[in-house]
Amino acid sequence: MASLGELERVFMDRLWAAGAPVTAAALRDELADRGLALTTVHTVLGRLEQKGFVEHDDARPRGFRARATREEHTAQLMHEVLGQAGDRQAALARFVGSVSAGEASLLRRLLGGASPDPLPDDADRAG
Repeated sequence: MASLGELERVFMDRLWAAGAPVTAAALRDELADRGLALTTVHTVLGRLEQKGFVEHDDARPRGFRARATREEHTAQLMHEVLGQAGDRQAALARFVGSVSAGEASLLRRLLGGASPDPLPDDADRAG
């Protein structure tokens, strides 16, 4: 999976938060504090599209949206990193050893086939 640059991450954060297609002009306006030209916004969206992170509709003006949810993206990254580990078992053991008790409990429930109960906001998060 292609990596995201800092500005691309900012764009993806906005697209994930939007929940609906966003035009380049609206994205530029949301990021007005960065002073981005509309052409820059289009360039970044085009790169995100080439990398497979973003798709657009056929409306005029075009609406852009993320191809996957933030959670799907995170899971893909985790899977990719695990696939690059020389010793998958050691990598998994290190990861499991670093999570909080609440996250470990959630992992047990998920591995047992139970539906996920969300963790409390920022509670039981590994640091």
